[in-house]
Amino acid sequence: MSKEKTIKAGKNDYITDKVVTPKEKAVNTIVFIILALVAVIMVFPLVYMVLTSFMTKNQILSGHLTLIPDPVLIGKYHEVLSKGQFISGIINTIKVEIPVLLVGGFTSSLAAFAFAKMNFRGKDKFFLALLATIMIPFAVVMIPQYVLFTKLGWTNSLLPLIIPGLFGNVSMIFFLRQNLYSIPSDLMDAAKLDGCSYFGTYWRIFLPLMKGALGTQLMLWFMGIWNDYLAPTIFLRSEANWTLQVVIRSFNSYYAIQSDYALIMAASVIAMIPTLLLFFIFQRVIIESIAISGIK
Repeated sequence: MSKEKTIKAGKNDYITDKVVTPKEKAVNTIVFIILALVAVIMVFPLVYMVLTSFMTKNQILSGHLTLIPDPVLIGKYHEVLSKGQFISGIINTIKVEIPVLLVGGFTSSLAAFAFAKMNFRGKDKFFLALLATIMIPFAVVMIPQYVLFTKLGWTNSLLPLIIPGLFGNVSMIFFLRQNLYSIPSDLMDAAKLDGCSYFGTYWRIFLPLMKGALGTQLMLWFMGIWNDYLAPTIFLRSEANWTLQVVIRSFNSYYAIQSDYALIMAASVIAMIPTLLLFFIFQRVIIESIAISGIK
């Protein structure tokens, strides 16, 4: 066990200095080495994908694991960006992102406010029923959704990807509700005394106070929509409506036959850049928001 050494710092102040034993140092070193190896294993495919995008076809198909491109080729990135299908995939994905994040973020925050600060009959039961839908995998509902959207005539458009998201995101509602519990309910009572309506209270008081948590959840939702593959594959028939991940799948089907893996990797790297930038820029905010929402 570790020992504690007490050092007298002043007349009434004492500083406790924890002394780490050799056994604890050895355990910490072993744990650090194991975690470092796991981190390398997890990151290696990502690093190899980036390096492969700069390799020649002969180097990729040489049969030997090589990490350093020789020579370094950057032409595949220009080739990917010059393809209209790839740019069209980005545009279609943005067409899904904008309405879903704007309207869906609003409806999610409004629902979270209702569940956190308003009192109505059966509130907890409604919330538990809503939360239970998280446990239903998409594979269970995708066939009924496909049949429904086909009868509505939506399966040849982006509507199946946009319309459901306009009604909110259950995970976002849950995290925003937890965040709102950390805001004093006295503000709600004060707004009532001032004659403010429920929506006015939400819009003028609580929405500005939870904008940090809302922004974090919108970033996570952005990443989910940007990387969504299964739903667009099922619902989108026309090539003109394909989103980015479906376009990359088509690249994989077409260019893998030609062994042009560098182009496929280059397309994947470009598609990965926005989500990586968002995460690395706002990772501290994202982690703090999730931690607070889970504890409060």
